[in-house]
Amino acid sequence: MKCTDEEARIRLGYTEREWARLLEQERQEKKKNRRLALILAGLLLLAACMGFLVYYLVFRSHDYTLSFPYESTDTVLGVGTILDDLDVEEGFASDLCVTTGDVNTSSLSLDSYSAALFDINDQEVLYAKDIFTERSPASITKLMTALVTLKYGNLDDQVTVTSTILDIEEGSSVCDLKVGDVLSLKQMLYGMMIASGNDAAMMIAEHVAGSVDAFVALMNEEAEALGATNTHFTNPHGLTDSEHYTSVYDIYLIFNAAMQYDTFLDIINRDNYYAEYTDADGNAVAVTWDSTNQYFTGSATAPDGVVIYGGKTGTTSDAGYCLSLMAKDLYGNPYIAVILHADSKDSLYAEMNSLLALIE
Repeated sequence: MKCTDEEARIRLGYTEREWARLLEQERQEKKKNRRLALILAGLLLLAACMGFLVYYLVFRSHDYTLSFPYESTDTVLGVGTILDDLDVEEGFASDLCVTTGDVNTSSLSLDSYSAALFDINDQEVLYAKDIFTERSPASITKLMTALVTLKYGNLDDQVTVTSTILDIEEGSSVCDLKVGDVLSLKQMLYGMMIASGNDAAMMIAEHVAGSVDAFVALMNEEAEALGATNTHFTNPHGLTDSEHYTSVYDIYLIFNAAMQYDTFLDIINRDNYYAEYTDADGNAVAVTWDSTNQYFTGSATAPDGVVIYGGKTGTTSDAGYCLSLMAKDLYGNPYIAVILHADSKDSLYAEMNSLLALIE
C-alpha cells in the first residue's frame, strides 16, 4: 500500500519545514535534469545538421554525373578519344596543355619528324607538329623509367648488380656497371638519367619490380593512367623494338608528371654526377657520369632570354636524334620542349633553338 508524503515525513522523522525543503530540492533537481536533457537533445540535433551539411558540401556536391571525356565507364579516364573532337579539348584536363592537331607550323618549319613546345603555366601549346604520331623514343624512354622508379622504388636501397645488365645491345650507352657492384638505387637512377646508362636502367627495373618484364608492365600502366594513349613500352631503356613507341604529346605528359618529384628536378638540372660504390670484391669505385645534353656540355647555347633547366636525350638509328627538356624564361616560367627524330645532332640543337625562340 502506497503511503502519502505526510506519512513518509512522519516515518522518516522530518519536520514539516525540513520535509518541504527536501521536496523543493527534488523539484529543482528534476527541473535541472529536464533542462539538461533538452540541451543535450538540441546539441545532438545541431550535430546531425552539421554532419549533413559537411557531407553535402564536401562529398555530395562532388558526386556529379561524370561526362565525357571523364566518363566513368570509359578506360583511362575517358581520354582514349579526346583528340577526335575539338569540343572536348578543354575538358581533357584543366591543368594540362591540350590540342587536337598541329599548332603554329606556318610560322616555324622544322625538318624533325615531330616537335612541340608547351607553356606549363598558361597550359598552352605554342607549337605542335605531328605530336600524336607514334615514334621510337630512344633513351627518352628513361623519363618513364625514372617516373616509375620515383613512384615505386626506395632510393636508399643498396642494389647488387646482376647479369641482367648484360642483356643490352653491345656498344650502347652505359654507366659501365659490373656484375657484383653494389650501388644505391639513387646512384643508379642518376647514372641512368645523366649518362643515359642502359645497364643502370636494366638493373633499376629488376630491383624495383622484381624483373624487367614486371617493371615494363608498370611503365605501361603508368602511361595508361597518364592518358598516354599513343605509348607502349617493351623495355626500360629505349633500345629499338617495333612494339616500343610513344609520341611527343605523351612525352610531355610523362615529363610533366615526373616534374612533380624534387629528385627528378635535381637529376635533370645536373651536368654531371659523382658516385662512390664498391665492386664485387669490396673495393672502392669512384666515377663521374657526365651529361649527354649539349646545352650542359657547352656544345650548344640556348637563345637569348631562355634558360635550359634540363631534360633527356635519346639517339638510335631508328629514332634519330631526340631531345626533351624543360626550359624557363627570364621570369622563371617553365616550358617543356620535345623533338623526335632529327637527322643529326647539329640539326637537333639548331631546331630546338628555333623552337625555344618562340618563348617570349
